[in-house]
Amino acid sequence: MSLFLVSARLPALAPGVLASLAVLALLFATPVLADRLQVTRAQGERIWHSAMPDGARWCVEWEHSVEHFTVRDCYLNVAGSMQLERSHQPDFAAGLGHTLGRGKQVSDGKGGYWIEEIYEPVPSNQYALRVGAMAVNHRLVWQQDGARHVYSLSRRAAGERVWIQLVKTDEKH
Repeated sequence: MSLFLVSARLPALAPGVLASLAVLALLFATPVLADRLQVTRAQGERIWHSAMPDGARWCVEWEHSVEHFTVRDCYLNVAGSMQLERSHQPDFAAGLGHTLGRGKQVSDGKGGYWIEEIYEPVPSNQYALRVGAMAVNHRLVWQQDGARHVYSLSRRAAGERVWIQLVKTDEKH
C-alpha cells in the first residue's frame, strides 16, 4: 500500500506525524551499509568474513619461512578505507625493512621493530595473498568484544591465492 493511500485514509493525523511515519518507513526499508572484512578464493567463493566497522583493526600474521619468527601487517578501517597502519618484524631479514618516508621505525624492546603510522590506503580495499603452508600459518588476528580472535588462512587455503577485502555490505535489520 502506498504512503499516499495511507495518508488519504488517516486525515485526522497531523502533517508532522505523517512525515515522521514516512521517515520511519524509509529507515526500515533501506538497507544499512556496513563494513565487512572477507577472504575469498580467486574464483570468488567467500571462505571467511567478519564485521569490521569504522575504526576496527586487524592483522595478518605469519611465520617467516626461513628465520621462523612472526611477521605482522596490521590494518585499520578508516571510514570504509582499508589502510596499512603498521608492520612488525623481529629483525632485518632479507626483504624486510623500513623505507624512509613510510611511517616511523620504533623498537619493540625485544630486538625487533615496528613501523608505525604508515596509514597507506590499500588500492581498491583489497589485495591478493598466496597463502603459505601450515609451517608459515598465515592467519587473521583481531579483537572483538574484548577477546582476541584468530582465523588460520593456511588451515583453510594453503597454497591458494586468496583476496583479503574490506567491503560494504547490505545488512537488513
